[in-house]
Amino acid sequence: MPIFKGLVSALLLTLNTLFWGVPLILLTLLKVIAPGQRLQQLVLQGLNGVALNWIGVNLWWMRHWLKPVLHASVPDNLSPQQWWLVISNHRSWTDIFMLLMALHRRIPMPRFFLKRQLIWIPIVGLAFWALEFPFMRRFTREQVAKNPKLATIDRAATERMCHQARLSPIAIFNFVEGTRFSVAKRDAQQSPYRHLLRPKAGGIAQVLSLLGNQLDGILDVTISYANPSPTFWGFLCGKEAPVTLQARQLSIPEWMYASDNHEEKQHKERFHTWINALWLEKDGMLDSRTDHD
Repeated sequence: MPIFKGLVSALLLTLNTLFWGVPLILLTLLKVIAPGQRLQQLVLQGLNGVALNWIGVNLWWMRHWLKPVLHASVPDNLSPQQWWLVISNHRSWTDIFMLLMALHRRIPMPRFFLKRQLIWIPIVGLAFWALEFPFMRRFTREQVAKNPKLATIDRAATERMCHQARLSPIAIFNFVEGTRFSVAKRDAQQSPYRHLLRPKAGGIAQVLSLLGNQLDGILDVTISYANPSPTFWGFLCGKEAPVTLQARQLSIPEWMYASDNHEEKQHKERFHTWINALWLEKDGMLDSRTDHD
């Protein structure tokens, strides 16, 4: 039965993607040939509508077919007309749908920082590109040391997204650990946290320095699974144990607006101190809910 349920879920996800893929492709072609920023902005609004409907249909069948047990706590004062930076820990691809279930249409259309490899996913990768999601190449320190110009590629992608964000409300999602948690990854990077990998402050610092006080705040999300080894396939099979999601609103300190994380060492260190303290608090919260080991 779980395998059958997983196959049906995969089919529903595929059919919904194919259905909304038709207007997506047409609007993407129009966006490519559209003259002028005003017309391109109108097309982008149409693409946002397609994406929101794709998300909404997926959430509908997931709630009725998979019936996930999600205990979500989010602030009451959220609005689709606000600008938000959303940061979260990362355990599974299921995280994305848990975040969407808790926040869909309560905040603007989300934009995720993505690995560049995801651009090759049929239809979905095209949607990511057309909606101007920032694709991260994530070069190693050794690669950047050999070719310093590589360090500007990810920054340029973030700058393009933030420039677009000034034109209409946006919710920028960042899994600041950079990858999904596993005990092996935690031990390999000698993370000081039991339930988390080391956070990366660069993306947060750049978004804050580019958008400044246009942001209404930061949503700090902590996701925990009763299942110590959650997988997206397990979620599609309806086998995922209860999930707890807690989102809290953080005010943005004034010093973050003026910082340049890429040029001034003191600001970079201050951001690292801030995110590390936040992650230490998050690790304590997870300690009472999760047993990853």
